[in-house]
Amino acid sequence: MNKIKYVWAWMCLLVMCACTSSVDKNVYVFTSFHEPAIDGLRYLYSEDGIHWDSIPGVWLQPEIGKQKVMRDPSMVRTPDGTFHLVWTSSWKGDLGFGYACSKDLKKWSEQKFIPVMAHDTTTVNVWAPELFYDDVKEQMMVVWASCIPYQFEKGVEDEFNNHRLYYMTTKDFETFSETKLFYDPGFSVIDAIIIKRAPKDYVMVLKDNTRPNRNLKISFADSPEGPWGPASEPFTEEFVEGPSAVQLGNEYLIYFDVYRKQIYGAMRTSDFIQFEDMTEQVNVPEGHKHGTIFRAPQSLVNNLLNP
Repeated sequence: MNKIKYVWAWMCLLVMCACTSSVDKNVYVFTSFHEPAIDGLRYLYSEDGIHWDSIPGVWLQPEIGKQKVMRDPSMVRTPDGTFHLVWTSSWKGDLGFGYACSKDLKKWSEQKFIPVMAHDTTTVNVWAPELFYDDVKEQMMVVWASCIPYQFEKGVEDEFNNHRLYYMTTKDFETFSETKLFYDPGFSVIDAIIIKRAPKDYVMVLKDNTRPNRNLKISFADSPEGPWGPASEPFTEEFVEGPSAVQLGNEYLIYFDVYRKQIYGAMRTSDFIQFEDMTEQVNVPEGHKHGTIFRAPQSLVNNLLNP
C-alpha cells in the first residue's frame, strides 16, 4: 500500500512539474507592422531570439490619429502581467501617439490618444514612441522623437526634420508627468531604445538621423532618465532605423531595419563597444517592419497561433 502511495506521489509531482514548466516557459515575441502601416499590429515569435517566424493575422487595427496608421509598435509587459502598447499614429500632424493594453495579446482595451506634445502646437510630428519599464521607480517611461522648428541648432537638417528626443512617465496611462527633453546630442536624433544591464548601468541605442549618416549609435547613463553621455561613433552601416535589442545569455543582439536593402540586420555585443555583424545568421521574415522584442508565455503565443 505504501509503495502505491509512493508511486502515486511521484506521478503527481511529475505532472505538476510538467504543468509548471509549460506555463512558465517564455518565448520571444517581436512586434511588427507591414507597409503602408494601415493594417495594424502583427507579431513574430522565436524560441532562440535568432530565428523568427510570423504569427499570421493582424491583432489590433489603428483607429486613432489623423492618418490612422500603426507604425513602430513598442510593447512591454509590466509585473502585473499587462502588455502595454504604444505606436506612431501619423506621419505628421499628430501631437501624441496611440496606446492600448491587453492581458493576452489578443483582446485589447479601447485605444487612447496620448497628446504628449499638446503644449507646443508648432510640433511637426511624434515619432516612434518607445516604452521602458523602470523597475526602480515602478513606472513606465515613453521616449519619442519630435521636431519643433527653430528650437535647436539646425546643423545639416532642415528645420522641419531636426528632431530631438522627449519623454514622459506614467504608472497607469491615466495620469502623466510633464513632457521633458530627454536627449539633445547636437544633431537630429530619432528611434531610441533603453536597455538596463545592471543597477545604475543603462544603455541607449539611437539613430543619428542626419544626412548622410542615418545610422545607429550608443549612449550610456546611470539612470534611465539620464543625464545621458555623448553619442558614440556609429556601429552600423548607413540607412538603418528602428533598433530593438534582446539579451541572450551574457550578450545582446541589436536588430535594425536596413530599409533601403529591405532586409533586417543584427549586431552582437557584450559591452556595447565592440560589435559583430550577425546579419547572415539571423532569420527575419520578409516584410517585417521594426517593433520591439519582449518575452511572453508560450501558452499565449500558442493561442495566437491557434485562434
